[in-house]
Amino acid sequence: MSFESVDPGEGHSIAAWTAVTIMLLAITIGTVAFFLVIPWLVWASAGLLVVGLLVGWILSKVGYGVADSSHQGH
Repeated sequence: MSFESVDPGEGHSIAAWTAVTIMLLAITIGTVAFFLVIPWLVWASAGLLVVGLLVGWILSKVGYGVADSSHQGH
């Protein structure tokens, strides 16, 4: 008797990796801009952070999230 695991995937998806990559880039740019006192770039990086969040959400709705198991090689 075998049991199928209902593992949520721990975020191993194209949507998650893309969102995290964009948001890490935004945080890095924002931190450097804050250190160098470039206010417009700090705010632009905050906007990029929101873009990363939206891109991850959109990609998950399109089918690249953890609910779509085609990217896991099953």
